Amino acid sequence: MADNKNILPVEIVFHPSWWHHHCGITFDQDFFYNPDKRVACEMKMEDELYRRFGQYGLGKDHGKMLPQVGAVHNAAGYLLSEMLGCEIVYSDDAAPQVICAHKPDLNLDVDAAFESPAFKRMEALMDELEKRYGYVCGDINWSGVLNLALDVRGEEILLDMMLQPEETKAYFDKIAQVIERFFSYVQKRCGSNSISVNRNVINYPGSVYLHSECSHTMIGEEQYEEFLLPYDIEWSKKYQPYGIHYCGPDPHRHAAQMAKIPHFAFLDAGWGGDIKLLREHLPHCFLNLRIDAVSINNMTCEELEAHIRRMVADSGDLSLTGLCCINMDDKVTDDKIACIFETAAKLREEAGLA
Repeated sequence: MADNKNILPVEIVFHPSWWHHHCGITFDQDFFYNPDKRVACEMKMEDELYRRFGQYGLGKDHGKMLPQVGAVHNAAGYLLSEMLGCEIVYSDDAAPQVICAHKPDLNLDVDAAFESPAFKRMEALMDELEKRYGYVCGDINWSGVLNLALDVRGEEILLDMMLQPEETKAYFDKIAQVIERFFSYVQKRCGSNSISVNRNVINYPGSVYLHSECSHTMIGEEQYEEFLLPYDIEWSKKYQPYGIHYCGPDPHRHAAQMAKIPHFAFLDAGWGGDIKLLREHLPHCFLNLRIDAVSINNMTCEELEAHIRRMVADSGDLSLTGLCCINMDDKVTDDKIACIFETAAKLREEAGLA
């Protein structure tokens, strides 16, 4: 990160309820797949960010009609789940909801996922945007191995790991094949693959591959090492810079295993995690520290600043630290957003890095 001038980068993502309340945007299926609405809504979002928070660098693309294939101002993983057989429910003021498919067995057809109506719909959107604009940008959240297994199989997959481990590993292999094929396709066409997982990847050199491990809070360290760490190790060798998105409150619990990933560049660390312990195990990894989007509604700006200062101090290296707050709802006030950005600016200045 030493060559990145943006020390202690900050990114925020609002919940769809915020956008619906302030901008009247509806998050129906057209928001995600209608090329006209796709471009118009992203432009509306950029314009609103610039109007409210332009002084902090947000809304840089205001006034531009960009062919964003995915909702890069949202935090939502749904497409691969749909490709694997899950139902998706759309709402005016919420992210698409994945309905667990509760598949009765561990059979999975990799090729069928890419022949599904869900993938073809996304492919048609890309083709139409590229036809109109000459290129496409943005990307689509590609989720993670265990995340998708839970969406498709349900909590039975946790029993499968204990009762039929070899069959489960073969099942995970097929899900991993779908994921790898998908993010490689998106990366090739769009030039990025994980902005829609966490926006702070845009402030890290290169195109970060960010594997979503939200569900790893449900498994033990030994299970991670046996069943899922091998994918992180393999992918980190093939796709760099490589990272993990872990939004649960206990990323430190898997820190010793993560330290075995040979090219581990970026950890999106869930709020509540032991940052000092993470840094101890991951001295050279960029730690993207997440501020709890719910708690800040009840904090004063003074309390929020003190909280951010503690987190950054625990990370210990400003050049390997970022801040984000994801899914703030329509109750968050603009002064809290200002506080996040202004605290980061103070910390840079105090460190002589402004």
